[in-house]
Amino acid sequence: MKNLIVFGTIVMVLSSCYSHTYTIGSGAQTGIKSKGKNVYLIGGLINIKTADPQAMAGSPNFTVNTKISFVDGLIQGLTFGILGLETVTVQK
Repeated sequence: MKNLIVFGTIVMVLSSCYSHTYTIGSGAQTGIKSKGKNVYLIGGLINIKTADPQAMAGSPNFTVNTKISFVDGLIQGLTFGILGLETVTVQK
């Protein structure tokens, strides 16, 4: 049981390190941000909801950052990986 608690703690702490940033067009111009969520089931096998960065930005130039926040990792840990969340931030 102690090993399971240690393993769960390590997984939650390290999952917050996941971050992916990419730039479309010439990147963010105004600094206005909008957020959305990607929702997955069973470790990402089933996609429930995907944020649409192009629709969130509303312009041809923007920067997208996809990450697993602490709260996203906590929810994933509490559901034992059944429900997975990612935070998507689009900067115009």
